[in-house]
Amino acid sequence: MPHDQPAAAPGPAPADASDHDPAETPFLGLLATGAAAEEYERPVLRARAGGAAAARLAALERAKLLALRVRTELEDRRRREAELSALYATAHDLAGLRDLDAVLRAIVRRARSLLGTEVAYLTLNDPAAGDTYMRVTDGSVSARFQQLRLAMGEGLGGLVAQTARPYVTDSYFHDERFRHTRTIDSGVRDEGLVAILGVPLLLGSGVIGVLFAADRRERVFEPGQVALLAAHAAHAAVAIDTANLLAETRKTLTELEAANEIIRDRSAVIERASGVHDRLTELVLRGGGVQDVADAVAEVLDGEVEFTDPGRAPAAALDRSRADGHAVRDGADWVAAVRAGEEVLGALVLRGHPALDPVDQRTLERAAMVTSLLLLARRTAGEAEQRVRGELLDDLLDAAARDPRLLRERAARVGADLDAPHVVLAARMSGARISDGDGPPRPDGTDRRRLWSAASHLAATRHGLAAVRDGGAVLLLPLDPDGDPAHTAREIAARLGTALHVPVTVGASAPVPAPAARPAAVADAYAEARRCREALCALGRTGQGAAAADFGFLGLLLADTRDVDGFVRRTLGAVADYDARRGTELLRTLGAYFACGMSPARTKDELHVHVNTVAQRLERVGRLLGPDWQTPARALELQLALRLHQLSAAATGETEE
Repeated sequence: MPHDQPAAAPGPAPADASDHDPAETPFLGLLATGAAAEEYERPVLRARAGGAAAARLAALERAKLLALRVRTELEDRRRREAELSALYATAHDLAGLRDLDAVLRAIVRRARSLLGTEVAYLTLNDPAAGDTYMRVTDGSVSARFQQLRLAMGEGLGGLVAQTARPYVTDSYFHDERFRHTRTIDSGVRDEGLVAILGVPLLLGSGVIGVLFAADRRERVFEPGQVALLAAHAAHAAVAIDTANLLAETRKTLTELEAANEIIRDRSAVIERASGVHDRLTELVLRGGGVQDVADAVAEVLDGEVEFTDPGRAPAAALDRSRADGHAVRDGADWVAAVRAGEEVLGALVLRGHPALDPVDQRTLERAAMVTSLLLLARRTAGEAEQRVRGELLDDLLDAAARDPRLLRERAARVGADLDAPHVVLAARMSGARISDGDGPPRPDGTDRRRLWSAASHLAATRHGLAAVRDGGAVLLLPLDPDGDPAHTAREIAARLGTALHVPVTVGASAPVPAPAARPAAVADAYAEARRCREALCALGRTGQGAAAADFGFLGLLLADTRDVDGFVRRTLGAVADYDARRGTELLRTLGAYFACGMSPARTKDELHVHVNTVAQRLERVGRLLGPDWQTPARALELQLALRLHQLSAAATGETEE
């Protein structure tokens, strides 16, 4: 009988498949689904209930702790992301606000929302009072609390404002780190606040206020919450500063509008006065009489104006006007003395016009002055005096060897001072012309007489000389020490043109220091003035006035003096002065810029600076020289002036060596 085979020994029970899985596997799923913290205990409990080995249980315990740490880190990151998103939204909202009150309310509301507190409020520093005061609250119910003022260092808010550091208290009334006062504690008690967090509103290095978040129960503010409110406060400070700047700008604009309104009013008054002055001047230049002046003033002042002799004018009013130098009221009339020095020539009387504003009063006084000039001109001027003045000027132009003493004596008889600086002006009319065959057109005899008459009268009123020469007129007029020949030329062109009702072109010379001492200088100056006049005509600028300085580098060719330094100064003076004041190198940069073909890239290589530095310097040059400095004409003048400046500097250096 066959032996039975022995039965196989029973082996160990098959292990649970989960025993072979990594310990982290069940927790990864929990992390992926965002499970609650208590769910992380279940894999350990199931393994323990299934009789898992001790090593397996220990591995699961370690994996659980690691997973919980990861979960905490993920939650912290999500919270920080939410806070940053909230801060970004806050900054965006604040940037869109322009009114200061709206900005402050938005700051406080968002602070309360960010930290989830029951109350939020903001205080601002008062530099004048040396304290800080409650400005805006959100969630507050106590009127006393809303009106609190805190001295620097008092209460939690005063401490924050004084130290520029955040402070937090879990229980305000039990916190001894800051100075409690009855007023502040009463306000806080009325509001029922317990936990308070305060952060400074910093602008630059200074504190402008404090932002608070508070609860009516004890609460621990985490460091992250303190940092969050501080970041919000930083955005808030910038928004407050922007709103303040906008408010100041609006105020300034309002003030500027008011100032512009005043300026417009004053400009209208000045234009009116200027119009009257020009009209009276025109009357004088075209040979008008006293009655013409009276009629013009009567039209402007809308009244009746009469010139009376001294014996017919109201004596008392005439004496007061002579002594005071102004028009005076005489009942319903106004009286302005017409006088020459201390001599009374008569009076202008405005009748039936008791109310007269200062501008109209000044108009009457100016008319009296013009009347006195007309009377003096009638008395002292005439054909004889005009011939004397013309002959004297002719001698200055033609006879350089004349005795200076005799010239001074002759000039004194017509009221001229040839030892003072003068300017020579060459004037020519544009209008009716006759031709000498092949020669250029010239004014006819009538035009010459009209031009001579107007020029002589103008010269007489200015204690100068005038003569007819070369188909035009030449004037020798006194020039103030700081006078401008170009300005004088433009003024004379305008006055003669107004008087003659045709364009008159006038060229001016450089100043002649003392014509009597150097008569030959007058002829040279006349030649320069003629060149300037002809240059104006060649350029199509008839009817205008100019001197050599007005023609830029062309003036160097027109002027006898070849005032190179003056040309360089007029062209580059603003840049040179800026370099001297600031220690900059704008002139050097400008020279390098032109030398490099006006290329900023090559200029920065030449100067060994950054291209942005070149751009900034050229922007400053543009502000000093004007927006057209790179146009071909201006660029040519600037390059010539730079070259002359360099040559002058080199010559000076050689001399010094």
